[in-house]
Amino acid sequence: MKAKSKGKLAIFDTFKTKDNDLTGEAKRQRAIITILGSGGNPAGRTRTGISQKIAKKQEIAWKNIYSGIFRDLDEILLPMEIAEEDGRLPLKRGPKALQEKGIPYYHLTKKGILVGLAINGIENMGSQLEEFFSKSDSKEKEFEKILRKFMTNSPNFTYSIFQKYVKAFCEDKINKLLPFDLTKLKDISDENLLIQKEILSAFLKFTNPEKKEATTFLDKIG
Repeated sequence: MKAKSKGKLAIFDTFKTKDNDLTGEAKRQRAIITILGSGGNPAGRTRTGISQKIAKKQEIAWKNIYSGIFRDLDEILLPMEIAEEDGRLPLKRGPKALQEKGIPYYHLTKKGILVGLAINGIENMGSQLEEFFSKSDSKEKEFEKILRKFMTNSPNFTYSIFQKYVKAFCEDKINKLLPFDLTKLKDISDENLLIQKEILSAFLKFTNPEKKEATTFLDKIG
């Protein structure tokens, strides 16, 4: 029987008085997901390894954040199946029982890769998209071709789509992240998405001279 999550995915949480400032929990969960998504040495994907990587970047003692990392993994990311155990590293010291069991290290599930696409920016989006769709079924692959095309020609727009999809899940506007289905966004009111859709629809109706004129106009304002 799967454990129930005691918390929530907080990667988009901000302070009530500062809408643009992510909470400490949000930053911590993002960092864990990013580290697990980057692969690498298993030792760097244990609870201790993750704590040390984050602490080094923040220039603090890793033991000060270990409890938060432990909680995020065991109460949120693992129960929600965003991350899962990838194996165990043997121990030569410590309690015998712990030496026999070893120390677990983790990686992202397919769901976790999808969350990573919503927080890691456009730099690694291509490889993440490749990995996600390699694990997808035929129905989910319906969106692959057009997303790859948008990724090449409009990476920021593509990134915003994943952000909106995962954020809708975090805000309980979408019940499940998987199966991946972007039509779920249709019932969610999002002003930016409506504006983007309106601009694209209008552009397609323009004559060629009008398209050139519109492109020149957009270049001037942004």
